[in-house]
Amino acid sequence: QVQFVESGGGLVQSGGSLTLSCAASGFPFKVHDMSWYRQAPGKTREMVAAITLGGRTNYAGSVKGRFTISRDDDRKTVSLQMNGLKPEDTAVYYCNAYFSDFQPRFRSWGQGTLVTVSS
Repeated sequence: QVQFVESGGGLVQSGGSLTLSCAASGFPFKVHDMSWYRQAPGKTREMVAAITLGGRTNYAGSVKGRFTISRDDDRKTVSLQMNGLKPEDTAVYYCNAYFSDFQPRFRSWGQGTLVTVSS
């Protein structure tokens, strides 16, 4: 079945950096567009960064210029390099494949990885 395993989160001070990683399985990874999402306490899940199967990227306005998404089709992983972290980036981060308009492709979600940014 479809599975996502996210890792790399933690506690970091404002201005710091983290790199998140997501290992995907159960579907043909290389032919799917992939995305990172996040959900902050009391808020709905939102798209953060996306990468097409061809490597084209898109970012939410709030993270553009600070976050970089990449993928490794051989390892079936997608990563998120986060620099210049801000307290408002505090959230649980998830990955999934996506449809157009960055809607998540699969109903299965991983456990996510918690990022906490202190001021």
